[in-house]
Amino acid sequence: MKILVALLLLLALSNAVKTNGDKSDGQCDYKLTLEPRPHSVSILEFGAVGDGKTLNTLAFRNAIFYLKSFADKGGAQLYVPPGRWLTGSFNLTSHLTLFLEKGAVILGSQDPSHWEVVEPLPSYGRGVDVPGRRYRSLVNGYMLLDVVITGDNGTIDGQGSVWWDWYNYHSLNYSRPHLVEFVASEYVVVSNLTFLNAPAYNIHPVYCSNVHVQNVSISAPPDSPYTVGVVPDSSDNVCIEDCIIDMGYDAIALKSGWDEYGIAYGRPTTNVHIRRVRLKSYSGSSLAFGSEMSGGISDVHVEQVYLYNSFGGIEFRTIKGRGGYIKRIIISDVEMANIFLAFAATGQCGSHPDNNYDPNALPVFDHITLQDVIGTNITIAGSFTGIQESPFTSICLFNVSFSISSGSPTSWVCSNVFGFSESVFPEPCPELQSSYPNSSSTCLSLLHFNGEFAVL
Repeated sequence: MKILVALLLLLALSNAVKTNGDKSDGQCDYKLTLEPRPHSVSILEFGAVGDGKTLNTLAFRNAIFYLKSFADKGGAQLYVPPGRWLTGSFNLTSHLTLFLEKGAVILGSQDPSHWEVVEPLPSYGRGVDVPGRRYRSLVNGYMLLDVVITGDNGTIDGQGSVWWDWYNYHSLNYSRPHLVEFVASEYVVVSNLTFLNAPAYNIHPVYCSNVHVQNVSISAPPDSPYTVGVVPDSSDNVCIEDCIIDMGYDAIALKSGWDEYGIAYGRPTTNVHIRRVRLKSYSGSSLAFGSEMSGGISDVHVEQVYLYNSFGGIEFRTIKGRGGYIKRIIISDVEMANIFLAFAATGQCGSHPDNNYDPNALPVFDHITLQDVIGTNITIAGSFTGIQESPFTSICLFNVSFSISSGSPTSWVCSNVFGFSESVFPEPCPELQSSYPNSSSTCLSLLHFNGEFAVL
């Protein structure tokens, strides 16, 4: 019986995943139909050795090259059995499932020569850590269709400590790699896995459509510099659900390009649905927007989230020269515990890639709704500091209650922001109490989200 159950689980998780059904309230409510992969091979068939010491990069590359021939035959699965499989970076192919069995650990090599070096993303113009090129991520997809990375709680471990040291000591030759990155790909699923110790980001879909991240556990030590869990970047139709993320910097961060490069590329992050997640961040925020948002971020629905033991809870970041926008964001049903700064929106965050940015490219921040939020042991309820030339508008707070920790210097800080609040404790600053024309009517009206209307 156990063998039968295991085979059924393997079959279910090794299927191609496509979206189906009518438009709903959020991307996560799309129904998924499963199409089985008719072909499957084990990494063992390509000479891989799971001893944690033997380098298996060639085995992964050869296996995927072989499986590429099945793309027009229903696709294929690459099975990774229990073991510790050391590898450098490798690329996936379309119509592929990478399945990590329970006890299977893909280990990222700590030798930088085992990671390819590639050009920077066009919407960034340079590497994020250092100018110039960047290391390719451990597992990559470029212009792919229908790709699944899943398993029976297998693990991808980036062994990022050496990369963190190089970052801290300013000795990186190129910007750090991520664990999983998809570029310009469609119908991507990452599920039922554990991610550990990423050099930088863990899951980074950029220029992608129809991405589903489900039931993953992601963690890195508190002192790991600028490590981030999931980063939807200039991507649309994204679902992140049922995840536990504990990171050194941000748990989830939405982005869309950096200054003049992001403006020129012009691809927003839009139609993102995040629900039923537990987020923890040491030095950043549990949920962050920006600061690289020059292509725009809009139509994001976040619900049923638990944010805990973090410096920041929910933060919106931008700066003069970014351009772009953050608008039509609805965040509801949030529980916070032990957060230093619960809400933040700042127009003075981030650096510039070079001196060619336009200081007159002012970002737009508008129609942000935060509702049904409860927090305990909060130090500062909110800090909203907009841009004088482009104030943050239509910040709507409903049914928010914080228990402020003793000795807190202030509950709210506001400048260059306008909004409306109702049933908020402690009482917010005057700028968030209908001090802007039509703030109350705007916030209380029917707000358009993702093709549907929601009454607030």
